[in-house]
Amino acid sequence: MSLSAKEKKLVKTFFTKIAPKAEDIGHEALSRTLFVYPQTKTYFSHWKDLSPGSPQVRKHGMTVMGGYMEAVEKIDDITGGLMSLSELHAFTLRVDPANFKIITHNVLVVMAMYFPDDFTPEVHVAVDKFLSKVNQALSEKYR
Repeated sequence: MSLSAKEKKLVKTFFTKIAPKAEDIGHEALSRTLFVYPQTKTYFSHWKDLSPGSPQVRKHGMTVMGGYMEAVEKIDDITGGLMSLSELHAFTLRVDPANFKIITHNVLVVMAMYFPDDFTPEVHVAVDKFLSKVNQALSEKYR
């Protein structure tokens, strides 16, 4: 599955639009992930507070969004561009790659909530496809 030139442009344009709200999107998406999928809390057991609004959740939500923003910059070679993140998640953090799909789903939901007029069906398809490519790239070192 590859992204067409039109899809890449849609993704870049949409992520430029959401960039000022990236921290809020990341925070909301991670909060939803931890609440709805409590098994994901195991990766953050060293945090004192996993509740929505906590400084740790807000900070890591921005880290997640920073990874997506980096992937947009490297959209022509997502797998190569995210190799160090793949290695980190596979070898150091040992995150189950199934969790990438969970956070991605929540990011999509929150993007649609924050930008309903911009999150057209065409943008939705392009961003979903892009995020699937990111998930695939992050899972690369698990193989």
